[in-house]
Amino acid sequence: MKQIIISAVLSAILLACSDNGDKADGYGNFEATETTISAEANGKLLTFSAEEGEVLEQGTIVGVIDTIQLSLKRNQLLASKNTIFSKSRNVLSQREVLKEQLRVATNDQQRIENLVKANAATTKQLDDINGQIDILKQQMRSVETQNAPIVNEVKSIEIQIQQIVDQIQKSIIENPVKGTVLVKYVEPNEITAFGKPLYKIANLDQMELRVYISETELANLKVGQEVTVKIDSGDTMKSYTGQISWISDTAEFTPKIIQTKEERVNLVYAVKVKVKNDGSLKIGMPAEMWLGKTSE
Repeated sequence: MKQIIISAVLSAILLACSDNGDKADGYGNFEATETTISAEANGKLLTFSAEEGEVLEQGTIVGVIDTIQLSLKRNQLLASKNTIFSKSRNVLSQREVLKEQLRVATNDQQRIENLVKANAATTKQLDDINGQIDILKQQMRSVETQNAPIVNEVKSIEIQIQQIVDQIQKSIIENPVKGTVLVKYVEPNEITAFGKPLYKIANLDQMELRVYISETELANLKVGQEVTVKIDSGDTMKSYTGQISWISDTAEFTPKIIQTKEERVNLVYAVKVKVKNDGSLKIGMPAEMWLGKTSE
């Protein structure tokens, strides 16, 4: 019985060698850029429509967080702003009255100066009008000083209103990137908080194969180079055309998932290969990289 098992194993190894030919130039696993989308507001999750496996377009609305308290706070700030504005209007109306008085006094000053030159008015009259103008200017500066803190308070409230509006906008959950929903973390009617993960998404249209190559093969690779990528597909190997997008400039020990114990102690270089996904490629799937053309 033991001899039969050994013979079967040897036959399988020989068959694999016959099918695959030489060893691949690199081995690794497929990756995708995974993005975890988190809540940017606190409150009850009124709606949430993202489902695992669903493909979402960028900008798709997938959920809404309750904004009632934010809306009430915004209305309160708007009422406070209107109240403060009324104070500012009273101060500004005083300034307008003083400005008009100053305009009239300035005209009188010009007229009296002309009369003094014609010896038709006394210098006391000119001194009196100059003194009146100085008093009006001081009163205007005093009014403007009173209005400054009111203006600053209005600006502070306007900033708070803008912050509330921003929070209300962020309560609408908008998908930021096109991709497939990998994991869903919440359900409608749950209470969420700022920074709480809602779902994880990744664009699977184009996958990245991270492979490891030996130093001897490094000189044969360059960014943009086309290579052949193979995955197991039943009894055969399925091939894809890939393009090298990144080559590490530092060596590292071969990951444990690669080949035998002896090969794992070797120094290798990491390489990323972009491969267009036809739907068969999955995150974590093992694959081989071959340089040049290979037979199926």
